[in-house]
Amino acid sequence: MFVTKQKLTSALSVLALLTASQFSNAQPNPDNLALKWQVLDHGIGENIFKGSLTITNNGIEPLGETGWALYFSSVRPPASVLPSSDANGDFARQHIAAQHLSLDNADVAKSGDYFVLKPVAGFAPIPPGESREIEIIAQYWQMLKNDSPSGFHISYDGQAPQAVLVEVNMDPGDPKQTTQTANDNMPVQTTALRFSENNAPLANLTLQNQLVPKPHSVVTTENEFLTLMSQLTSITAPASLTKEAAYLQTALSDLLSGSFTINSNQQNGPNQITLLIDSNLDTNQDGQADASGYKLEVDAYAGIKITGTDAQGVFYGIQTLRQMIPTSIYKNARNSATLADNAVLPASVIVDAPRFAYRGMMLDVARNFQSKETIFKLLDLMAFYKLNKFEINLANDEGWRLEIPGIPELTEFGAKRGYDLNEDTMLHTFMGAANEFDSGDGIENKPTNSTEANLGITPNFQGFEIAQQNFLGKGWGYYTVNDFKEILQYGADRHIDVIIEYDFPAHARAAIKAMEYRYNKYKDTDPLEANKFRLIDPLDQSQYYTPQFYNDNFVNPALESTFAFLDHVLAQTKAIYDAVPDAKLTRLHGGGDELPHLGPNEWWAQSPAVQLNPATAGKTDAELFDYFFLRWKQIVNQHGFDMATWGDVLSHNGTGEVNYGEIYPIFWNNVWGWGNEHQAYKFANQGYQVVLSHATNMYLDLAYNKHPDEIGYHWAGYTDTKKTFEYRPFNIYANAETDKLGNPVSWNPNWVLLNETGKQNIQGIQAQLFGENQKSPEILDYMTFPKLLGAAERAWVQEMPAEGLATEQAWHTFTNTLGQYALPLLDYYQVVDTHAQMPQQVGVNYRVPLPGGKIEGGQLIVNTRFVGMGTEYSTDQGVTWHCYLGPVTLATTTSVQLRTVTDSGKVSRIAKIN
Repeated sequence: MFVTKQKLTSALSVLALLTASQFSNAQPNPDNLALKWQVLDHGIGENIFKGSLTITNNGIEPLGETGWALYFSSVRPPASVLPSSDANGDFARQHIAAQHLSLDNADVAKSGDYFVLKPVAGFAPIPPGESREIEIIAQYWQMLKNDSPSGFHISYDGQAPQAVLVEVNMDPGDPKQTTQTANDNMPVQTTALRFSENNAPLANLTLQNQLVPKPHSVVTTENEFLTLMSQLTSITAPASLTKEAAYLQTALSDLLSGSFTINSNQQNGPNQITLLIDSNLDTNQDGQADASGYKLEVDAYAGIKITGTDAQGVFYGIQTLRQMIPTSIYKNARNSATLADNAVLPASVIVDAPRFAYRGMMLDVARNFQSKETIFKLLDLMAFYKLNKFEINLANDEGWRLEIPGIPELTEFGAKRGYDLNEDTMLHTFMGAANEFDSGDGIENKPTNSTEANLGITPNFQGFEIAQQNFLGKGWGYYTVNDFKEILQYGADRHIDVIIEYDFPAHARAAIKAMEYRYNKYKDTDPLEANKFRLIDPLDQSQYYTPQFYNDNFVNPALESTFAFLDHVLAQTKAIYDAVPDAKLTRLHGGGDELPHLGPNEWWAQSPAVQLNPATAGKTDAELFDYFFLRWKQIVNQHGFDMATWGDVLSHNGTGEVNYGEIYPIFWNNVWGWGNEHQAYKFANQGYQVVLSHATNMYLDLAYNKHPDEIGYHWAGYTDTKKTFEYRPFNIYANAETDKLGNPVSWNPNWVLLNETGKQNIQGIQAQLFGENQKSPEILDYMTFPKLLGAAERAWVQEMPAEGLATEQAWHTFTNTLGQYALPLLDYYQVVDTHAQMPQQVGVNYRVPLPGGKIEGGQLIVNTRFVGMGTEYSTDQGVTWHCYLGPVTLATTTSVQLRTVTDSGKVSRIAKIN
């Protein structure tokens, strides 16, 4: 058993005697309750599974027959909340009622993932020292531990709820727990399976293959080197490259003793790093200048020269130069007292330019908020791998994350979650995350830090940690106007365009509830002000149920106040951009996704406001969507932004008969077998400027593989670094090996091929990191890296390896690149903090892959996913560890544990061989 505040010493029992009186009917102190969740069986019916919640009473009073309510969140809702028309709902309600319990939505709105378990007549109290297993029928399936219920808190007789911590058990070897359906042939990851997959040989890499993304051309001069600092002492740059020079100066000063001066003298010299712009630079000899291209010359006698087609190209040449600096220099720089005196670089000429103009990453901070400093670090790492578009999802159902002057309620209310069943002062809790370990969210006695939340064990964040289910995650938080100006400037300094996403008309619950809070604030004193930004028709009886279990997250297109709200938000957003001259006013992402399918759902059909407005009266739901989105696009354009959208706007939600004009759709839904795999190509062929973000390969928030201890979702399958690296933007069908359940994918004659015109309309690719499971900066790192490096490779590198053997060989090379160069450098990576905006941080919590291994002929044989990384083995259950250098002879009965170890000492989760 674990040791936490729940079970520290017998002294707590004495304390319980003193404090139990505060709970009516002498219920046990919540500190003395322990919970355990376990998956039991996925084979009980379609789209449901059976789990169990065990309540252990370690207190001195029984958990009573009445008077308590246990609240929690769950991304796999109890089936008991389904309507009476659903047979699974009736079955689940009967099953829970037979245990003398009720299980329903917790909040008054009955919208979202927040539920409450209560005793009903006939419930037998749980005596002190005893446990009760409660079987729960839940919707869909649970393949990973982070699919479990989370954020438990118990209330006695309506008093303020108290936190109760939970354990989660899943047996990866039990098919009942890990097999989604009878058609699920996706294997659970094992040590033996990894061994068979880790088939890349160790390679001696050229300089070209040491760099990520791989440059177009690299020519080295054998046995010639240049020494930074001892030979070079200054950076020469014209006024137009002042920021690039300052960035380079900071980057080098972080790594090497001494300092580089900056001057504008354009005389090339052996003691200089020279930065230049040549707008005619042709990197591929096709007779045309290449935007963002660069030429990096490292000459043992003439110094270093970086020539760019533009300032962006110069900046990318600087990133390549940074990657050429040996990892040992980065390692020494962990401590300013041990900075190296110099760094030796191979003499070389590198010529390079990007494949796509749009090389992006999306981060969702609405579900779980991330600090400004976390964003800074991510932007710097994106720049290191030559990505240039950062989309930030600031507004969704679960939170509004940007201060909007003139509408303070958006953050007063919409940036907070907690125990508020009526949602009078904040959103109700989602995904088990409210105000993390801080007060203010109405949940008392929470853990005070991540170690307490992790049941007394300091989290390693190399996979699932139980803290994720025990209040880890920032449901509170937002960026002030000044914060966001700093983010815009930080991106601009790194040639990254920051693109805001405000998702409408659906995914708008945080805004809707915040404006209801505003309405209630003013309704009695100033009705006009109360209705000024109202987003819903309170008489609307339309019924729908979104994929995230909401029934109230659509703004109403018949209300002029809806468009007044959007116009005000956009005006204030533009003002923020205008205040940062270096920030480009490019695109704004207007959303448009995940309205549930019409038929079983209706969007606005029962809204009286729709029929009262001549502009909307008589329109179908699909026509109302078109009406809304045309006006939304008009507002976006009026404020100087181009309109980006999700591909759903074109492929699903409207009538398909409206010309939206110039929009930039991002297509995500290519899940094999769902029928939408070809949509991106269809609309690119029609002339739309398309960005690809196909979920099967570009969703970083999908789990790396099928193992209960991995973090992430799996609705589109599992995505690892190999998936991002092997992604084929112009032929995604070549990536269709198996569907999300591990079954072969058959060719669909309805799939559209990308024609030559369509290829010209593919602007680029975007990796996506949605925030439901990004409950700490360490988890964000883990889910992003090294997957993002594969995406960066595909976005930048102009030549795709041929399908088949060439792709496999390219992957083998890339595994060596990561194992020998890229990941060791990330161990010691420092943000280039030109303006001293954040505390020094060293290293990235990338996913350290578990080793593969087998025992054959009495010998232990081990390999790794990324060739060159170290591994260790233990034959005494982890008491002692030995470096694996080659096959090891073992006793036939030995049980072996394996782990991968990085240069900085980080370790993977433990793999076992019995």
